[in-house]
Amino acid sequence: MPHHIYNCAEGCPVESTLQIISGKWKSVIIYHLIKEKNCRFNELQKLMPNCSRRMLSLQLKELENDQIIAKTIFPTVPPKTSYQLTSLGKTLTPLILEMEKWGNKYNQLHE
Repeated sequence: MPHHIYNCAEGCPVESTLQIISGKWKSVIIYHLIKEKNCRFNELQKLMPNCSRRMLSLQLKELENDQIIAKTIFPTVPPKTSYQLTSLGKTLTPLILEMEKWGNKYNQLHE
């Protein structure tokens, strides 16, 4: 999905941010990469058991295309792939960690 730079009325910077991190699993992927630093595909899948392999692959590809994550392929047999946040992706850390705090408070209210 191509993304656009908005130069319009109030609220558009939020729209730009949401365009990058929206998607059911993107923020969760970023969260795990903040916590774990590097993750292989299977590790991410174990951390997110309700996300199908296909969906995880699609979300990773979109985050990679948006330069939020980087993929490293190791020349082994079979090949191993690792994902990590880029410097741009790391700038989302405060936002994602605030989402974690909010989610914890929300979950406590609804236990």
